[in-house]
Amino acid sequence: MLLLLLLAPLFLRPLGAGGAQTPNATSEGCQIIHPPWEGGIRYRGLTRDQVKAINFLPVDYEIEYVCRGEREVVGPKVRKCLANGSWTDMDTPSRCVNRTPHSERRAVYIGALFPMSGGWPGGQACQPAVEMALEDVNSRRDILPDYELKLIHHDSKCDPGQATKYLYELLYNDPIKIILMPGCSSVSTLVAEAARMWNLIVLSYGSSSPALSNRQRFPTFFRTHPSATLHNPTRVKLFEKWGWKKIATIQQTTEVFTSTLDDLEERVKEAGIEITFRQSFFSDPAVPVKNLKRQDARIIVGLFYETEARKVFCEVYKERLFGKKYVWFLIGWYADNWFKIYDPSINCTVDEMTEAVEGHITTEIVMLNPANTRSISNMTSQEFVEKLTKRLKRHPEETGGFQEAPLAYDAIWALALALNKTSGGGGRSGVRLEDFNYNNQTITDQIYRAMNSSSFEGVSGHVVFDASGSRMAWTLIEQLQGGSYKKIGYYDSTKDDLSWSKTDKWIGGSPPADQTLVIKTFRFLSQKLFISVSVLSSLGIVLAVVCLSFNIYNSHVRYIQNSQPNLNNLTAVGCSLALAAVFPLGLDGYHIGRNQFPFVCQARLWLLGLGFSLGYGSMFTKIWWVHTVFTKKEEKKEWRKTLEPWKLYATVGLLVGMDVLTLAIWQIVDPLHRTIETFAKEEPKEDIDVSILPQLEHCSSKKMNTWLGIFYGYKGLLLLLGIFLAYETKSVSTEKINDHRAVGMAIYNVAVLCLITAPVTMILSSQQDAAFAFASLAIVFSSYITLVVLFVPKMRRLITRGEWQSEAQDTMKTGSSTNNNEEEKSRLLEKENRELEKIIAEKEERVSELRHQLQSRQQLRSRRHPPTPPDPSGGLPRGPPEPPDRLSCDGSRVHLLYK
Repeated sequence: MLLLLLLAPLFLRPLGAGGAQTPNATSEGCQIIHPPWEGGIRYRGLTRDQVKAINFLPVDYEIEYVCRGEREVVGPKVRKCLANGSWTDMDTPSRCVNRTPHSERRAVYIGALFPMSGGWPGGQACQPAVEMALEDVNSRRDILPDYELKLIHHDSKCDPGQATKYLYELLYNDPIKIILMPGCSSVSTLVAEAARMWNLIVLSYGSSSPALSNRQRFPTFFRTHPSATLHNPTRVKLFEKWGWKKIATIQQTTEVFTSTLDDLEERVKEAGIEITFRQSFFSDPAVPVKNLKRQDARIIVGLFYETEARKVFCEVYKERLFGKKYVWFLIGWYADNWFKIYDPSINCTVDEMTEAVEGHITTEIVMLNPANTRSISNMTSQEFVEKLTKRLKRHPEETGGFQEAPLAYDAIWALALALNKTSGGGGRSGVRLEDFNYNNQTITDQIYRAMNSSSFEGVSGHVVFDASGSRMAWTLIEQLQGGSYKKIGYYDSTKDDLSWSKTDKWIGGSPPADQTLVIKTFRFLSQKLFISVSVLSSLGIVLAVVCLSFNIYNSHVRYIQNSQPNLNNLTAVGCSLALAAVFPLGLDGYHIGRNQFPFVCQARLWLLGLGFSLGYGSMFTKIWWVHTVFTKKEEKKEWRKTLEPWKLYATVGLLVGMDVLTLAIWQIVDPLHRTIETFAKEEPKEDIDVSILPQLEHCSSKKMNTWLGIFYGYKGLLLLLGIFLAYETKSVSTEKINDHRAVGMAIYNVAVLCLITAPVTMILSSQQDAAFAFASLAIVFSSYITLVVLFVPKMRRLITRGEWQSEAQDTMKTGSSTNNNEEEKSRLLEKENRELEKIIAEKEERVSELRHQLQSRQQLRSRRHPPTPPDPSGGLPRGPPEPPDRLSCDGSRVHLLYK
């Protein structure tokens, strides 16, 4: 293989310029080729002897064809050595032909509409470019040697109405135009839709509307300006590059921008990007710009013509919708100084406009070949720019359509090559272009096929049309930096290749966020408050343990036994559980993770529920049985002697069982879990593009209100009933439960605290410190009060009076335990008084009956024995003795007293 490579140059022969083969490529450069017939080659910088001494020319070396006599070069006049070892345009032969007198060439007319003013005044630079292309084409003898292209043009003002008038003149006035060349998309839509009726090909140099790619609607339309949808893949690529997921749009209500935006919406959706706000306007953008500001739009795609762009950015300045927080994406076909041009329709200064547009991004089709290679016109792109600049009457930055001028120049070349192919390259074969008329579809079809197969190197790059007649090209990405546009990259959508120069600059130092960066911050409980309450709760648990130990240790003492010590023990345990609930009540995301939160929620619920049931339930049981036993009717008061402890324990067990059942069902059916409450956003004190979103963790379930209604419902009834029973039994005195008055006082305090705290904490649930303070302090204070009221008096009595003996010891010491019990004495005295009252009542009733009988007998006797007159002697009357005047009761005996 190596031997073949070494010997290959020996078998190579230089080929002529018109040959069908391409010289072989080598690493040394390009082989010398033969000149055309009747012509020669001019080697730049080399003598004839030097040329004879070499076989290869270096890469980038250029040769120029020259012809003898009156002949001229037809085909490429200059060829350049490429890096692959071949010469440029070797598929197009170059030959020397006789010059044809200019007067003998037949005219072929082109009807053009140049927008010299209006939304896009592109005709200001595109018309000179077209005229320059016509001169270059007409000077070539290898292209349309028998024809001369001529231009008939009008100013459409980028207005469809104005274009309709001039289209009518072009079609109905001689001479016949073989092709139409509109500029703006709105004008091209009108012309391309009507051209089919006249069998005319339409070739546009400045139309970007995606709607024009519809072959059914526009069957004869071509354009050297790519479709506006070619911008969208570039925009999406940039969105992905900078990590933007939310964008907004504002557009002028014309078909080109509406269809472009529809295409963009589909593309961003596929890329997982959302268009959050879509605004449009017809002539006044003030309201849409205000809406963008109000909706916090950050990444904004603007689709409008140059004149409307000035209106938009004047409003942008007024709304301060620019700076380090915002990025605008605009179309790149505007003049470079479009924002500095005087516009009477806006009331913003040049400085204000310059400040508003700083940093915006433009995407534009590559309209000028970035490589300095020669085109089919034998000009490089830079040479074209220099030549066009000389033809313009003002500075290029102030000339509309300067960027699109290469497209207009190449449009003429595309037309000339297509007509040349249609006519057979000089009239020897093919059709006669002068035979074209508006009824001749045959010539139109041939021109269409020739245009569709166009492929050449122009000053705008490689010119080729896709199936819809649109130009395929790269996209240029620029950024306005310091008042001038800087190239920051290229994008080839066909290969998804982004060439980035890393020259982008941002006002804030980096690309902004696509929305206000929301920082989620949790509101945690004040640690000082949590620690303080925890210390109080811990001390309360210690107090409960001391009280419980005291009660158990002295359970043999008769005074303790008469207070139902087991119920008091349950009260102490309940207070301990309630105080222990303070710790999980204060735990939040500051202390525990997300996975542990449900367990903490359940711990809060169970500790509080069971603590309340045991602590308050045992006290409620005492008051309930005191009220039940000591408010019976007289015939049932013997129950006082037979108060059975198991009934008290059963009552407490019932209350605890109800809580356990309710909590178990709640936990199984609808368990508590971590929920997040979100508050209004807060602005940070520092000038940073963030917004703080406060959040608060809660323990909640799906039907939280229902469960709380059930739980608080019967708990509230117990509290109210406890208050009622404590009030009813405040004057009752009993030996079996000798501390029921203290229990009533504790019930008052617990009930009042609970009834106040429960609704207050629900109202203050969004204020973590206040809610925790109310709930925890209510638990602590109610527990402290309960323990102090129930146990401290017992401790004091036993300590101060020394009543440490049991009931048996007390009986042996005094001989009678009853005499040492004031309550028993009082009860016996009350019993004796009631018995005496009963006896007296019976005696009085008996005396009343006797009196009644005596009176009856006296009356009967008076009727039978009339009274005798008194004895004159003053003696006593005769007859039976008089009845007694009254009866007197003294103790158990009755005395009859006579007058």
